[in-house]
Amino acid sequence: MRLAANLVYHSAGPLAREAESLGYDLVLAPEGYRNDAATVLGLVAGQTTRIGLASGVMQIPARPPGATALTAATLDALSNGRFRLGLGVSNPHVSDGWYGVRFDKPLSRTREYVEVVRAALSGGPVRYQGAHVSLPAWGNDDAPLQLFTERPGGDLPIYLGAVGPGSLRLAGEIADGWVSGFTTVEAVGDALTEIQAGRERAGKPLAGFEVIPFVGVAVGEPGQDLAEVADELRAHYAFLLGIGAAEDNFYCRFAARLGYAEQIATFRERLAAGDRRGAVAAIPTEFIDRTALLGPVERVAEGMTAFAKAGVTTLSVLVSANDTSLEGRVRVLRHAARAAELAGI
Repeated sequence: MRLAANLVYHSAGPLAREAESLGYDLVLAPEGYRNDAATVLGLVAGQTTRIGLASGVMQIPARPPGATALTAATLDALSNGRFRLGLGVSNPHVSDGWYGVRFDKPLSRTREYVEVVRAALSGGPVRYQGAHVSLPAWGNDDAPLQLFTERPGGDLPIYLGAVGPGSLRLAGEIADGWVSGFTTVEAVGDALTEIQAGRERAGKPLAGFEVIPFVGVAVGEPGQDLAEVADELRAHYAFLLGIGAAEDNFYCRFAARLGYAEQIATFRERLAAGDRRGAVAAIPTEFIDRTALLGPVERVAEGMTAFAKAGVTTLSVLVSANDTSLEGRVRVLRHAARAAELAGI
């Protein structure tokens, strides 16, 4: 199992250089409320030389597939072949509220989108007629989608963000990897069952398929109360658990499936009442501990070993989740690297 790191935009360069010096395999840039992925990765491409770069993930409703293909090809060229394209359909709130795109038939939309992106990255002119994507859409066939970007060559890996069984099977079928946030060791195993079904449907082996969960890491000392260690991640958890309506929020539903429905209901009630401090305090430490790696290096190493045994190929340290300074985030990267070395992965 290799290590990766999720970046934050305002310290992306220093964090990427630190991850590269520590031997991390990959850095990923998220896309959402803080930053887009492409701008961050363009900066990082110019400040690193070896480490892989990935969008984690670029939002499908934000761009037509032609724009995504052109961005991916440009980043691949700028990084000398180090770029990997992570894509995701986002969620109903962002798809509508940000981009004015209906969140319907996400699986078939994703399939068509990936087909067009792959066709464009292959270099040939693209003409495509699907249920969701039509190129050309209005009959102007004299200038089809075609990229002239001088890439290093070879297929550009495409990863998909996926949550439900259908999307996981689709990722296994049409993608080169799966990226996921907010998961547990047990959930990774369940997801791989669905991914394997998708690989079998496509006649492809599971070997070589990337499994990349995003996992928060908080540094603790031997004997330190885990609730104190988890405090560094609570603001991040509160943000994710507070997005949109609770019934449509994947993170809330996932917490409920793990047995924390009552605590999450309390969190949402306090948040709605304007009691943010009380809401944050209501997030169970046990829930954070099950979905993150907390504590001294030995304890983090044990958690990494469990993820590796579950089938994770690359564990991404969600350094963007840490409510701390740049120096604090560098400390997290170093802590995780020591834990990985101790775990022998």
